[in-house]
Amino acid sequence: MSVDGALARVIRSAAADRDDGERCDLCAEPVPEEHRHLYAAEREELLCACGACTVLFTGDGAGGGRYLLVPRRRVRLEPVDTGPLGVPVGLVFFVPHTDGTVTAQGPSPAGAMRWEVDAARWAGMRAVCPPLVTMAPEVEALLVNTVRGLDHHWIVPVDDCFRMVALVRREWRGLAGGGRVWPAVERFFEELTERS
Repeated sequence: MSVDGALARVIRSAAADRDDGERCDLCAEPVPEEHRHLYAAEREELLCACGACTVLFTGDGAGGGRYLLVPRRRVRLEPVDTGPLGVPVGLVFFVPHTDGTVTAQGPSPAGAMRWEVDAARWAGMRAVCPPLVTMAPEVEALLVNTVRGLDHHWIVPVDDCFRMVALVRREWRGLAGGGRVWPAVERFFEELTERS
């Protein structure tokens, strides 16, 4: 038996067993299209999680802070003046962190642009908008869209923000975005629904 033949069989076998759908990033089980995510704090990235692995990270302290279960809640807010936070874009999300810092991120054709937000200004924002106090650090964000006269303000899970960044990257054309990106962003916000 030749090495090439054995190697070819292993490759064919692996390809036949492979499922092109998404898999849990912890145990490799297939996950449905709608599935939960974990936030890997050290790497600042989202991981897909199957139902069984999701259960492992439910509750405070599970995962030792290294992996945080991304909540599902979405809360529509009354318009909030984010101008004092000093972020120069109208499509942005603000993420509070466990160390008390806050970052703002705005989508761009190259991914997310990032700014540090002054902690005192964020505290002032929380004082005028009490729902912001309820946000879970690292895994929930204040998502704002004031582009083109819109006025959307939401508390959302960070995976919604990552989806929005990916959408902008995928749809952006040319220097100003082209004709596809802004209608796609508007649809994204129209499709957001409140959930607890």
